[in-house]
Amino acid sequence: MAATKTSKEQKYDRQLRLWGDHGQESLENAHVCLINATATGTEILKNLVLPGIGAFTIVDGHKVSGEDVGNNFFLSNNSIGKNRAQAATELLQELNSDVSGNFVEEAPDKLLDNDPEFFHRFSLVVGVQLPESTCVRLGAVLWNASVPFLVCRTYGLTAYMRLVVREHTVVESHPDNMLEDLRLDQPFPELKKHIESYDLDNMEKKDHSHTPWIIVMAKHLEKWRSEHDAQLPKNYKEKEAFRELLRQGILKKDNGVPEDEENFEEAIKNVNTALNPTKISSAVKDLFNGEQCNNITAQTPSFWVIARAVREFVREEGNGSLPVRGTIPDMIADSQKFIKLQNIYREKAMQDVAVVSKHVESLLQSVGKPTESIAEQEIKLFCKNAAFLRVVRCRSLAEEYSVETFNRDEITSCMDNPDSEMVLYLLLRSIDRFYQQHSRYPGVYNYQVEDDISKLKVCVNSLLQEYGLGGSVKDDYVHEFCRCGAAEPHTVAAFLGGSVAQEVIKVVTHQFVPLNNTFIYNAMAQTSASFQL
Repeated sequence: MAATKTSKEQKYDRQLRLWGDHGQESLENAHVCLINATATGTEILKNLVLPGIGAFTIVDGHKVSGEDVGNNFFLSNNSIGKNRAQAATELLQELNSDVSGNFVEEAPDKLLDNDPEFFHRFSLVVGVQLPESTCVRLGAVLWNASVPFLVCRTYGLTAYMRLVVREHTVVESHPDNMLEDLRLDQPFPELKKHIESYDLDNMEKKDHSHTPWIIVMAKHLEKWRSEHDAQLPKNYKEKEAFRELLRQGILKKDNGVPEDEENFEEAIKNVNTALNPTKISSAVKDLFNGEQCNNITAQTPSFWVIARAVREFVREEGNGSLPVRGTIPDMIADSQKFIKLQNIYREKAMQDVAVVSKHVESLLQSVGKPTESIAEQEIKLFCKNAAFLRVVRCRSLAEEYSVETFNRDEITSCMDNPDSEMVLYLLLRSIDRFYQQHSRYPGVYNYQVEDDISKLKVCVNSLLQEYGLGGSVKDDYVHEFCRCGAAEPHTVAAFLGGSVAQEVIKVVTHQFVPLNNTFIYNAMAQTSASFQL
């Protein structure tokens, strides 16, 4: 068993560093449904099969054609005439023996007619190259079942992705430039006592230069606050003055030249990041004040139960602060001093987790749920990341497409720029209108390109008119959408496949913050944009 674990760790080493054992476990427990094994669809699955998604099911009623083989690496000449879902499943499974692949030889519309609950069983559904009518129907079924839905399309040199999810909670958002949680502005009693145990003025040179910079900064901060009405250094001028105070604390040689004390240099370097006031962000406060946090029931997801428990901790035991994160950065110090300081933060974090766990227990008891229904590990992870919680709520496809509720402001704000990616969005909506009227996409038969340009213009104008949108769409773009004839170039499909797989992994692992809600890539200009539609 140990050998298997080691080989698995080796196989997934890079990604385990990104999202950890628990993230990998979430990935391996996920079952993703892909509708249509086109070039884009199989590229998405390739990027999920390789990192070890638990299972996938392809739903596709099409037979493999010569065109499919021309742009899809997961279909071969031998596949022509076979069901596309089956042929792609066989080749995709060869990439990773850990993954279970399934297929259903059925058109999605037929499943929606006969067995709409079929789609409820999945962790997430990815719909590729679907007509608008199917998207809206499927979107409504998944929205009502709270199953995340990713709509994707490669159309010539345009790629489109739309995430549809009612509510997606993120504990580990992995923010960029994350600041350490050191509490130097309001040290907790154990830290305060530890800081007081140091006497920098009467230390041997070796001890002085191996004192952790956090202690160095805390000692000088006491002096600063005693002379500045207990305030922290706030602006640039004050922070420069505080840095000068730290420089004065460096030991001097007999000739008055400062000693080379790297711990003091570290303290000076960290003034900007370490002296931030300990406070709760407005985003996290909004979560604490939200309806989900106030109304806990037996059906409430664990995220909101723990969020409520942390809110109670903040108000009752935390003096307005979140639980201590319990980590400190690496620094120049002797091992004994560093480990002692590290343990003080770690033990305080464990104490805070224990208090939050008590609140979780009483909340679970109050709604008649067993106290063990939320694991200690989950509470610990939540407390550690409480400063960076995120909740993504997308609008439904029905809201996006309805004339009454579509996002007029987002669209009109982009229409001033005739080359905005929003123009490509409007054209994608227009080609769906064309499809409804002609049962094919513009330019699909080459000899009709010229005729289709005027027909597509009519569709574009009717869309703009129906939604009361001013402005127009450049002829160049209309021509391009007819010229490409609904082709799915592999280069664009591969780019979109990587982007979509990344969003799927974010959703199933509940790590990193997924897109809200529309992404458009313009391969003609190599630009992209995201919109809330």
